[in-house]
Formats: sequence, C-alpha cells, structure tokens
Amino acid sequence: MTSGTFAQILDSPRDGVFDKIHNTEKKPINYYPVREADIAWQKRIWRTIDLRQKVNHPLYYPEVPKKEWKNFMTIIMDAIREGSITAYDPQDDQFLVPLTYQEIEKQFTSIDTIPVYDPNNPQRLVRYDVVKEDFEAAEVQRLWLKEDWFFDKQRSVMDVRILGICPIVNSYDENDNLIGYEKMFWIYFPEARPVLAQAIVFNRHNSAERRTYDEIFWKRQFGSYIHKEENVYDREITDYASGMDALLEADRIKNELAEFEHSLWEF
Repeated sequence: MTSGTFAQILDSPRDGVFDKIHNTEKKPINYYPVREADIAWQKRIWRTIDLRQKVNHPLYYPEVPKKEWKNFMTIIMDAIREGSITAYDPQDDQFLVPLTYQEIEKQFTSIDTIPVYDPNNPQRLVRYDVVKEDFEAAEVQRLWLKEDWFFDKQRSVMDVRILGICPIVNSYDENDNLIGYEKMFWIYFPEARPVLAQAIVFNRHNSAERRTYDEIFWKRQFGSYIHKEENVYDREITDYASGMDALLEADRIKNELAEFEHSLWEF
C-alpha cells in the first residue's frame, strides 16, 4: 500500500479546457411583475412529468452524482438538508406545513431485520441483523407540477408560472407489487429557483451550453401530461375518467388552454 493511497485531495486538476465559473454566478431570470388588476383570465393546472420519458432524462440522470453534474432530486435533497429550500407537507400543496430533512429521511428510509444462521448448523438461529436502506434519488420517477396559467391584459400575453414541485415515488406491498404512488413533499418553486439556477443539466446537443435546471423549467423543455385542473369538486382526472377517457380529458384541457389564447386574436 502506497502512502498516498488515501491522501485527501485538496485541489483537484481542472477537468476541461477552461475554468467553469459562469454557473456559480448565475441568478434566476426575474419574472415580469403582474398586478391582480391585470389578470383577465386564470386557470390552475397540475401536471405530471414522467422522468422515464427520453425528453425528461436530463432531470433523472446521472443516477450517481458526479463532480459538477447531479440529477434533479439530488439537488433538491441536498438543498433541503442544507436549509436552502423548504419542504412542505405532501398532502397540502398550499405550502403551509414545513417538514425537516430528518422527517423526510425517516419516512423514506426502510429498516428491516435479517435472520443470521449458524453456518455449521443451518437450523440454529444466531441473531438478527438490522439492515438500513437509505433513500436514493433514482427512486423518484415522476414529478408533479402545480402551475397557474393566466392572461395578462397589460402585456396582452398568455403566461404561466410554476408554483410548486412534488416528487413522486412508487409504493409497493409486502410482496413488492406496485400498488400506487406516494407523494414525498412539496417545494415552493420560486424559493428553489436560486438553487436550480446554479445546477448544471446535461445538454445532449451541445455540452458547451451550460444549461441549468431553472432554465429547463423556464423554457418548459420537458414532457408532461395534465392530471388535474381546478374544479369545484377538487377531483383529479382519474377520479372521474380512466384509460383512454382519461387521456382524452387531459388532451381536452391542454387544447382548451391553446384555443383560449388563439381565440383572443381572432377578428
């Protein structure tokens, strides 16, 4: 064993052809100020981003964090642990009840006991070992977005603002059969933007363009589908439609948004 095998690296070599300092100074693009009196029409939408879709892979990978490149969930979990982002109760998307990192970690860390038998006598139980499985960011395969679409008559534009993001994990029974999905927590997107503006996303077309997670959401460079619109019954689409009918209902809501903006400019 050489003496430098476990030496601590204090200043690693530059991994590239230039010093990457641009993203550490990036800030979120400011929203255009909107007054209540300028909102002529508004609709609240909830949509699902499926991270298994190819267009959304930049949000899901890498599964193992690298020096300057981490997936979306790793960025979020690190920021919650550091206190840069506040997590809120998953059952209430109004951002009223904050959660600590320890509460989230406890909820999504599994602890199991495994029996250990005597190797010389397989019938003899020696002890039980406690096995702890920590939460892994790769377990999150879906994100929920809460957003407001509105028409600003002052600027004469249809605009959208993302309000919150909720990671979704699969839920299994005792036999490892998928039985549904579980919401982890909500984060308030405007609060998270300064963190996301300094987190680099892999650009499969041109790695010289230092794209960030904030820009991915700002430019809406993700694939998604609508699973709920605001309604008097507070129902999701799956509460009153299923299968192909649910897909058609989601498309109806999406087309309604586009047609509303189109109809504003018909003469």
